[in-house]
Amino acid sequence: MSANNALHIAVLGGDGIGPEVMAPALEVLRRIEATTELRFRFTEAPAGANHYRETGTSMPESTIRLCEEADAILLGACGLPSVRYPDNTEIAPQIELRFHFDLYAGVRPARLIPGVPSPIVGAEQRGIDLVVIRESTEGLFASMGKGVVTEDEARETMVITRRTSERLFEFSFRLAERRKARGRPGGGLTCVDKANVFKAFAFFRGIFDETAKRHPDVRADHLYIDACSALMVKRPWDFDVLVTENMFGDILSDLTAGLIGGMGMAPSADIGDRYAVFQPCHSGNKFP
Repeated sequence: MSANNALHIAVLGGDGIGPEVMAPALEVLRRIEATTELRFRFTEAPAGANHYRETGTSMPESTIRLCEEADAILLGACGLPSVRYPDNTEIAPQIELRFHFDLYAGVRPARLIPGVPSPIVGAEQRGIDLVVIRESTEGLFASMGKGVVTEDEARETMVITRRTSERLFEFSFRLAERRKARGRPGGGLTCVDKANVFKAFAFFRGIFDETAKRHPDVRADHLYIDACSALMVKRPWDFDVLVTENMFGDILSDLTAGLIGGMGMAPSADIGDRYAVFQPCHSGNKFP
């Protein structure tokens, strides 16, 4: 592949551990260049809490234009606990990029690497190899910046649409099919929800069941989020692919990262119909 055909990667180093993790991530890509026909062209750009502190914006327009023109975006951890918007919410360009590029499928793999200890008894012998698919543009996060706070109460609204749910489930079933073809015959796809309490999740589950009929070769089942969390820390090796709403996926993906050694061991990607953002580790600097 010539330099003119090299994949153009927008590199947003982020804050805190972001640049620290980004350096070896780029080194890995350069080693791939040296041993394959793939070629990359990297362009760095600012984004995150430090940029907000200096300029009053999480990302300049030039960064957004670069991301629109690039073949993919490589994003480091963004946000700092001490830097906040006036409403006390965190600086989170990773979430803004999901909305801007309609990145509806957040792919959070968790695989236990040999030699890395897990807090779960038996994990080193049984192994952990699962993927959480987090819907990334709707759910409770659809209310980001739109919540209503009065002296007596605060309200946020969860949104689940048919269009996004259908795309999410098709993506998830196809991923489960590919994993099965690569040797996980006992695997399958689990819809994680709270359909026993909320109409929105019953709607979500109904669309999942409709989609499952088009993918008969994948074992499809359901779990409530609370039961799933309990089983996850008891028998994580029983899981293959899980698909869930945005907020539940945010929590489950951090939980699964903890199972395999921590946030730094958990890469992720946000996938849309035209764009993709890849993260060498989970996206936020969440711990002061």
